[in-house]
Amino acid sequence: MPDLEISFDQSRIDFRATSDRLMASYWGSARSDEAHHRAFANSLCVGAYIDRKQVGFARAITDYTVFAYLADVIIWPEHRGRGIGRRLVQALIHHPDLKTVSHWSLSTNDAHSLYQKFGFETDGRYMRLERNPAA
Repeated sequence: MPDLEISFDQSRIDFRATSDRLMASYWGSARSDEAHHRAFANSLCVGAYIDRKQVGFARAITDYTVFAYLADVIIWPEHRGRGIGRRLVQALIHHPDLKTVSHWSLSTNDAHSLYQKFGFETDGRYMRLERNPAA
């Protein structure tokens, strides 16, 4: 796989491609572009890029201190199965601004194994990660 770049620069996010893919997903089908504009503006967003083209997206809804909710982890279909989702989740969990976050949660119908690799425990579709925050 070519070099994968992970970036938190929201200006690099291809809004059209990201919004379209999220609206095509099982969890985002009832959303609109306006909802995505507001959601992205109020979240810590991360993109994955190969050759400067976006191939994935994820975001954390957070207070930057205690709580974070992992949301909208999506990889463009032609790039799935290459570990890109793992890299996006890792980038959010280890982001310096989130080092004190002790409670992470998320909801998924089909990606439990991805999140279990990071220590998330499942209770059906809801998953949580409790960790000792960094000082």
